[in-house]
Amino acid sequence: MSDKKIRRYAWIALIVAIALGIWGEVSRVLARSELVKQNTDAAIPTVTTTTAEPSGAGEELVLPGAVQAFMEAPIYARTNGYLKSWNTDIGTQVTKGQVLAQIESPEVDQQLSQSLADLATARANENLSKSTNVRWQGLLATQSVSKQDADEKEGDAAAKTAAADSAAANVARLRDLESFKRVVAPFTGVITARNTDVGALINAGQSSGSELFRIADTHKLRIYVRVPELFAASTTPGLEAQLRFVEQANRTFPAKVVRTSNSLDPALRTLQVELELDNAKSEIFPGAYAEVHFKLPPSAETLRLPANTVLFRSAGLQVATLDSQQRVKLKSIVQGRDFGNSIEVLSGLAPHETVVLNPPDSIADGVQVRIAQPDAAQPAPGAAAPTGNGKTG
Repeated sequence: MSDKKIRRYAWIALIVAIALGIWGEVSRVLARSELVKQNTDAAIPTVTTTTAEPSGAGEELVLPGAVQAFMEAPIYARTNGYLKSWNTDIGTQVTKGQVLAQIESPEVDQQLSQSLADLATARANENLSKSTNVRWQGLLATQSVSKQDADEKEGDAAAKTAAADSAAANVARLRDLESFKRVVAPFTGVITARNTDVGALINAGQSSGSELFRIADTHKLRIYVRVPELFAASTTPGLEAQLRFVEQANRTFPAKVVRTSNSLDPALRTLQVELELDNAKSEIFPGAYAEVHFKLPPSAETLRLPANTVLFRSAGLQVATLDSQQRVKLKSIVQGRDFGNSIEVLSGLAPHETVVLNPPDSIADGVQVRIAQPDAAQPAPGAAAPTGNGKTG
């Protein structure tokens, strides 16, 4: 082989070797660049987002309620004695003024007889002193007696009149006690308890004696609810509610707030609210447990966010929002009511701002993030959201 061909092959081999070297180096540079890009992309966190929406429709607040009769009273005796008879038992419908029982009180009977005799004596003394006073006033006109003696007779007549009036008042008192031998219903209702029987010793008053009967007016019912402080301002007279009872599981009963205490309990920080329920058909019993569903009025000035958007920082409650370049901006918020899965935001956010769901504790201002693809679950404000940082308390 000639030297010329040898040199040609040598040059070809050299060119191939150089090309292979250059191709290998370019491949390594490209691979290194791709790896750097992949690492950079992997360092950008992927997040799911939601938007801060106006509160819109009112929220439903569910609270326990205590059911009471519209009117309920224990019936005590007003005179001493023994129970002679009773006319009504538990469950009996009674009307106002109806006799419930009769009490036998021989001591009061004797006291009344004595007071009548005392009254007769006082009236006789009064009449005698009056006639004597009239005669002495006539004698005084003729100066047959001294004025001092006439004044004494006049004063005696006045004293006897006062004594007679006192005896008459005592007779009236004892007659009232006699009338109390008839125990009557103070209002129309149903007897819910009978705690006495024939022959039982009766002591007058609440402190010394036990109640004879208990009566309740159940044509209407009062439902008392304690509303937390956060919802107190929204719970006003006229607010409608739906009641549910265990014994009427498939039904709801409409009720309305009629009054509130207008003052928070300093120990519980709750507002006492009273509702009224028409119970003309006696479908609900006093003492029942009620589940009260309030439909709170909407608020156009507040926003709603899922509870798992909130960050607990030393600066207070914060949320992570995104700007147009998908960079994080932390914002402090003021929380209103807590609805469980969502919270009310009073200030700190603008409507329709993009907010990160389940933000990591390490998230900071200016961090670049990537928004997950639309097929990722994105709960709406107020819907059940995955557990993240937990709801606010």
